Amino acid sequence: MIYVLTGFIVMGIILSLIRLIKGHEAENRVVAVDVLTTLTSAVLLLYALITGNALFLDVVLVYSILSFAAVIALARYLEGGL
Repeated sequence: MIYVLTGFIVMGIILSLIRLIKGHEAENRVVAVDVLTTLTSAVLLLYALITGNALFLDVVLVYSILSFAAVIALARYLEGGL
């Protein structure tokens, strides 16, 4: 089961990197970065599951909050609100 999850996460990272590189507008790139941060959180959660170290759950929580705030700030900037 762990291998299947790892495969899906890696496939998502590859597809998101392709979208980040080939994205024509800035909005596409912001969405790709948001997906990459979400998948990075998934990788950290999977690592916490494998190692049994609950400290990574706190790291994932803080990382997710910071990435959410960054995406909101980028969206506001692209909208012209900042």
